[in-house]
Amino acid sequence: MAPAERERDGRLEGARAPRFRLDLPRPPRRKLLPDYDPEAFGRLSERIARFLGTGRFIVWMTVIIIAWVVWNVSAPSSLRFDQYPFIFLTLMLSLQASYAAPLILLAQNRQDDRDKVNLEQDRKQNERSIADTEYLSREVAALRMGLGEVATRDWIRSELQDLLKELEDQRVTFPARSASDAGHGRDVDDR
Repeated sequence: MAPAERERDGRLEGARAPRFRLDLPRPPRRKLLPDYDPEAFGRLSERIARFLGTGRFIVWMTVIIIAWVVWNVSAPSSLRFDQYPFIFLTLMLSLQASYAAPLILLAQNRQDDRDKVNLEQDRKQNERSIADTEYLSREVAALRMGLGEVATRDWIRSELQDLLKELEDQRVTFPARSASDAGHGRDVDDR
């Protein structure tokens, strides 16, 4: 085989392993554990944790333990499945506790994640509210400044009343002249 043919074939001279293409994704690896949906598992753990935190669970657990103890104390010896020290009951309770604790922790972690998302959304909403409030306060201040420069009806009325009062004061100080006095009072000769 020629070197060019070996290179096209995917092998280098002396190398036996084929070259992998970097532009293609790797084929999926075989997994030892089965695939599961983490979201579905999380929802299930939350439901279990919610049930473990209720009075109903405590009542059912108490009823089961009392029935277990009564059966294994009062039943005939051949029907008892757990003798007096109740080793099997202890094993079942520890098994239940060993599964309950991680499920409760998983549910709490999911709740913490939701709380973080809600807190972030609340923070962003507060920032938008603050920005809107600042914008509106600037607009109100600009409107107040603009209204301070606008002549209102009351301001015009007070100005006209002041002018009228000044005119009346001038008329009292300088009485009106007659028409014959008007011509003589001029300083026509001074020009």
